[in-house]
Amino acid sequence: MALILTSCSADIEDYQGTSPKFELFDYFSGESEAWGMVQDYSGQQTRRFHVKLNGVVKQNQLILDEQFVYDDGETERRVWTITRGNDGRYIGTANGVIGKAIGEEVGNALRWQYRFHLKTESYDIDVDFDDWLYRQDELHLFNTTTISKWGVTLGKVTLFFAKKNLDSSAKE
Repeated sequence: MALILTSCSADIEDYQGTSPKFELFDYFSGESEAWGMVQDYSGQQTRRFHVKLNGVVKQNQLILDEQFVYDDGETERRVWTITRGNDGRYIGTANGVIGKAIGEEVGNALRWQYRFHLKTESYDIDVDFDDWLYRQDELHLFNTTTISKWGVTLGKVTLFFAKKNLDSSAKE
């Protein structure tokens, strides 16, 4: 059974040769925004949100400031510091992230994995995030995330990103 499940899961190497190339620092340099939703384990939508993002690239790091506004009026800010390795891999830290996030890009895809301290109205829980981001074109990308605990899926997040003002990218 484990062999069957393993052979059905995606692997980042499956995206070798796809285009456009993902290029994390290029896409998130400057302003972008995203619209998303959270679904519980049954597939029911539980939240919607909008995110304004601003990224600044300084040498080998991307500082990505995310400003969330949820449908119930709650706001949240998360600031990522992401360091690029020489092999298409990334290491990141942010508030709420436990330890380090690890990412790898191949072709038009980026897989980003980390443990996160999730706060809800009822409780706090440490969960695993498995993000898959796909570059659609110069301005757009899609993101699907599985949220799990001990290998059990608790929910999913879906986001659609749009890059703003390509000419005003913030590079130093």
